[in-house]
Amino acid sequence: MENVRAVALSVLNKCIHADGYSNIALDTAIKRGGFSDADRGLLTVLVYGTIEKQLTLDHWISHLSSRPLTEIDGDTLLLLRMGLYQLAYLDKVPDHAAVNETVALCPRRTRGFVNALLRAFLRQGKRVPAPDPVADPVGYLSVTYSFGRPLCQRFLEVFGMERTRSMLAAFCRPVPVTLRVNTLKTSRERLLEALRAAGAVAEPTPESPWGIFVKGLPVTALPGFDEGEFFVQDEASQLAVSALDAHPGMRVLDCCACPGSKSFGIAMEMEGKGSLLSCDLHANKLSLVRTGAERLGIGILDTLERDARAPSPAWEASFDRVLCDVPCSGFGVFAKKPEIKYKDPAMSAGLPAIQAAILKNACRFVKAGGKLVYSTCTLLPEENEGNVEAFLREHGEFSLLQMRTLYPDTDGTDGFFFAVLQKNSCGGPALGEE
Repeated sequence: MENVRAVALSVLNKCIHADGYSNIALDTAIKRGGFSDADRGLLTVLVYGTIEKQLTLDHWISHLSSRPLTEIDGDTLLLLRMGLYQLAYLDKVPDHAAVNETVALCPRRTRGFVNALLRAFLRQGKRVPAPDPVADPVGYLSVTYSFGRPLCQRFLEVFGMERTRSMLAAFCRPVPVTLRVNTLKTSRERLLEALRAAGAVAEPTPESPWGIFVKGLPVTALPGFDEGEFFVQDEASQLAVSALDAHPGMRVLDCCACPGSKSFGIAMEMEGKGSLLSCDLHANKLSLVRTGAERLGIGILDTLERDARAPSPAWEASFDRVLCDVPCSGFGVFAKKPEIKYKDPAMSAGLPAIQAAILKNACRFVKAGGKLVYSTCTLLPEENEGNVEAFLREHGEFSLLQMRTLYPDTDGTDGFFFAVLQKNSCGGPALGEE
């Protein structure tokens, strides 16, 4: 069996130096490694934890080292991060094991340096001062919660200091996996009973009537997985699907469907009756939607490779419900995609225009009296309220029924936004007129 920490180092290299996705690189390593449950758990926490705390760990290294970070080679820097993470955050790993196992992975030329720095951290009581929150509020937030400075600055501008601290702290807390019960096959009560009988800790979600928080067992080991009795979906996403208000017999369009969880939820709201078209720009991702639908026993779902901005005259005013879960910055799902913590919001500056174009095009496909839901997994207003308000100014034939932002600190969910828009049954300008 491979050394867990060596595999973690390899995965971190792929994520940080080769721009790989942590979930994909980690899943690949786990499948190849043949690890025990305990080793798989350690590998997972080492990879995700080291990425999640990267800026905090780098601040500690800068404080403890006589060398600038830029002069520390890539593997050594990763090993220092991984070693410090174990010392600071993993209570079940003895300090001597964290130090010795980390040093053992180093080439001879860097062992002394790594050993000295890790032991210096221990001598300081595992404490390194953060920047002063008054003199350097952005630096304080960045180091304390390990979020990129530009993102901290943007959150400060939108939410202010106290709310930003509250949200970033919530994003740093461990979150349980959230399941959506497949009501085509079972009920939440029956699934809860089966999960608890198998030894999992399972509790119903407070708002969604189909959600379950679960921990204690890998998802694929949970009872009902092979039978397609559930799929993974955050409660906020479940609530957005519920807001679409799909019913049996309707014709429904999911414009940006991948990876498919919202389409699956819609099919269940439709009780497997009607027509559901799940579209996406990337054909290779649509295969995952088809595979998921087959596992869940969904028979009303068809897929289509399509740019959501492209016109489709044949679809004009032909769908009862349309979902626009648009591509977004992802500044609401840090717990699931820790790499996003270090993105500069400036890199997402072009997204609102793309989102607006998708929304403007998709609205054409809604029947009179039908509903359109616009959703994102970000907390930036320019991608959320800004787009919806601009749309409504230009499209008097639509009315706003609901607009909601969910937050990790107050709602216990991902950061998420959705708006429910209804096309007037009569009156208002024709589509496309301004």
